[in-house]
Amino acid sequence: MLLAGKHAIIYGGGGAVGGAIARAYGRAGARVFLAGRTLAALDAVATDIRAAGGHADTAAVDALDEPAVEAHAAAVVAAAGRVDVAVNVIADADVQGTPMLDMTVEDYLAPVVQSVRSKFITSRATARHMARTGGGVLLFFGGSGHPPRELYLGGLQTAFEAVEHMRRQLATELAPHGVRVLTLRTGGVPDAIPTGVPGRAAIEAAITGQTLLGRAATLADVGDLAVFAASDLARTMTGTALNMTCGATLD
Repeated sequence: MLLAGKHAIIYGGGGAVGGAIARAYGRAGARVFLAGRTLAALDAVATDIRAAGGHADTAAVDALDEPAVEAHAAAVVAAAGRVDVAVNVIADADVQGTPMLDMTVEDYLAPVVQSVRSKFITSRATARHMARTGGGVLLFFGGSGHPPRELYLGGLQTAFEAVEHMRRQLATELAPHGVRVLTLRTGGVPDAIPTGVPGRAAIEAAITGQTLLGRAATLADVGDLAVFAASDLARTMTGTALNMTCGATLD
């Protein structure tokens, strides 16, 4: 098992992406600490992990609440002895479907403020513990990409770009402490889009149409790559993005 003996906190662990990563971590042998605002969603994921023979804990934590995040990280260390992996995949509060010329400043900046604030808070809280115990992995999700002509994404990609610079800065500062920092770069994950979302088929077609491979990443792909990124197989990688865009974005 690639993550046997590891302890991972997943902020937003009750969502589609967070749940996929959490289940994959559980299968890979990690003890998973699910954090989020909705306990029912976290408990559903934890039940799946336990049913598959894994270990999972849940806690109601708002990743924008600095004292709550600090207290939760300390509680995880008290219970498990260390934090090895921290993944932040909370919702970005993005407003999509509106051209920039018609957007309010507040709507455009909402994902930038939420994403940067939450990722700074969770990264700082967990990396402090990682630095004391000799290393760990911070994992982000999103990454750089070209604006699709068919979709109006508002400030979402601006938020992603801001987090990408944070990733580089964290990787530089935390490397002496053995902490690696990576992004899973995605061009979109169609099966993460809730059923019933207006225009879902068109969004899925736009995501797939941008790729070279003629297919988009799945939630299973996200989980598998997240396991690799957190494992010792990726020990040489930090400060970079793992490109899982199926060729939609070329390096």
